[in-house]
Amino acid sequence: MKQFLRSLHLNCADTLVSIFGSAFLAFGLYNVHALSSVTEGGVLGLTLLLDHWFSLSPAVSGAILNVLCYALGWKLLGRRFLAYSFLSTLGFSLSYKLYEQFPPLFPEIANHPLLAALVGAVFVGVGAGVCVRAGGAPGGDDALAMSVSHITGWGVERVYLLSDLVVLLLSLTYIPARRIGFSLLTVILSGQIIGLIQKIPRKKAADKPVQTA
Repeated sequence: MKQFLRSLHLNCADTLVSIFGSAFLAFGLYNVHALSSVTEGGVLGLTLLLDHWFSLSPAVSGAILNVLCYALGWKLLGRRFLAYSFLSTLGFSLSYKLYEQFPPLFPEIANHPLLAALVGAVFVGVGAGVCVRAGGAPGGDDALAMSVSHITGWGVERVYLLSDLVVLLLSLTYIPARRIGFSLLTVILSGQIIGLIQKIPRKKAADKPVQTA
């Protein structure tokens, strides 16, 4: 297993971080976002918009948009990025499927959209943030944000905010402004959390002692 990871220039620590982050993200989406109707921006929000106006199933539009975003990320960020993204996406899907076997832990959160926006931002920000820090992306919009950040040099939190704002503004064509307000709050907070996680300095390998004659 270690030899396989090394062939892709991966390491065990970042692999475990990617799987944990995607599982944490899936937990939040299942137990918070899915119940509260507080949406996200990016690819998820765009698929809902296309479904409403063009009756294009999110199963189709989501697959197309994610593939395009991952293709851009692979082109700019390399094979290692694609490998970590695959691990994150797989971890997310398997975790979400597991959570679906049990009833939601916080059903009452559906009646408290402000709380859902705050708690949901923590799950999305931390979950996606640690995946991005490890070098991959659990979703297409994460891959797009990393790619744009790589090209422009902008902070990843700024790219998240800009892309989410565009989708949320478009979503005003069919979602009440009050609900969009809560969604805007959660995307701003989650983007800031992701940015903060990226700024945490990595531990550097200890210098080897100098040998003396």
